[in-house]
Amino acid sequence: MAKKQIKIIPLGNRVLVEPVSLEKQTSSGIIIPDTIDKEKPEQGKVVAIGEGDEINVKEGDVVVFSKYGYDEVKIEETEYYILEAEKVLAKIK
Repeated sequence: MAKKQIKIIPLGNRVLVEPVSLEKQTSSGIIIPDTIDKEKPEQGKVVAIGEGDEINVKEGDVVVFSKYGYDEVKIEETEYYILEAEKVLAKIK
């Protein structure tokens, strides 16, 4: 049975972001799991954008966003953040 595709479209000047899990690695090559660091990631990939006028990112952009400026949403075991476009601080190229 095929998995049903769910499409989420943020409203207004909002952006849907899938958080990027950043693995931390010591200089000796030991990978520190993200469970050690309880802080939420501040980077993510833009999955969808609203139809507002003040949006300066597009789908697929990797962005840095304000640490506490989002709402968490979980769809089919995947966590997403919905945030206002003004909470996006920068694009990463």
